[in-house]
Amino acid sequence: MTTLSRRALNRATLERQLLLRRAKLSAHDAVEHLAGLQAQAPFPPYYALWARLHGFKPADLAELLESRRVVRIALMRGTVHLVTAADALAWRPVVQGLYDRDLKQNTLHAQALTGLDHDVVAAAARELLLASPLSSTALGAELARRWPDVATASLTHLARGRLPLVQVPPRAIWGKAGQTTYACLDEWVGAPLPAPSPALVIARYLRAFGPASVADVQAWAGITRLGEVAAEMDLRRYRDPDGRELLDLPELTVPDEDVPAPPRLLGPFDQTILSYADRTRVISDEHRKRVITQNGLVKGALLTGGYVRGLWELRTTRKTAAVELTPFEKLPKRDLEALESAAARLLSWAEPGAETHEVRVLA
Repeated sequence: MTTLSRRALNRATLERQLLLRRAKLSAHDAVEHLAGLQAQAPFPPYYALWARLHGFKPADLAELLESRRVVRIALMRGTVHLVTAADALAWRPVVQGLYDRDLKQNTLHAQALTGLDHDVVAAAARELLLASPLSSTALGAELARRWPDVATASLTHLARGRLPLVQVPPRAIWGKAGQTTYACLDEWVGAPLPAPSPALVIARYLRAFGPASVADVQAWAGITRLGEVAAEMDLRRYRDPDGRELLDLPELTVPDEDVPAPPRLLGPFDQTILSYADRTRVISDEHRKRVITQNGLVKGALLTGGYVRGLWELRTTRKTAAVELTPFEKLPKRDLEALESAAARLLSWAEPGAETHEVRVLA
């Protein structure tokens, strides 16, 4: 069994995440290839695609949301992702157990939901949403008419856990604001949910993030016992430098570890940082503590030599826009110049209406 070096794993990750070179893919095909995008906040998926695609425009992704070809939905790890409609349908049944456990264990809502027939509440919520998409507040208020002794927030939480609810536009449409408003996935996209297929989810993860361990897949998905499924699959197997088994699709290969990795600006919540149990293939534990805040926010990251070596933040006022680059260590002059150039392009793309653009490098 071949042992892959940490650098080889790094280059494999960057290749599959379209970070070794910008791809000439449509926004839809990129979302599919990347196994969805982290979407805890409305706009990080736009920055993710800007970093990866030739000529990406915000309207390219906004149109997919409005045409219902991609959706925002709570999936892996209980967090919101932006995925193709087909992937949302296929993956939501696989991770349903995560939401079922949460309804029994959630510290804020489990006690309030004790004694309720969850199926009955979910059916009532579905009936309400068939009439019209509803905000969290409106959905909870309508359910409380039938269950007045239960907190509205808990009733909404139950609906989100038992039903595959998508967040509908104008939420997450570039340049627009919109509160979180829900509809049922199957009704929204006009297709039923299939039987769960964990093997399909494993295969899609490996295509986007492999080679990787079972622990990596489970950390990304937020579910367990995938080792039993992987053992029955036809997969290529490697070792990492610590002797752990890594899985990959048999038709895929790993790039040479000496392939250059160009500097990149990874957007906030970029999935390259978040989708492994062992994140050291792209970011050190020390740097991770600076990029990921205590309250779970993930800042934009500077990627040089294939690894996260700093962070960036966008600062705007009514008339000005600036990108602040904060390297964690001294960077080669050529890399820093490339990051400054990328930041200038980012400003032109993200804030074209600002009267002034500025790139600042902070010590």
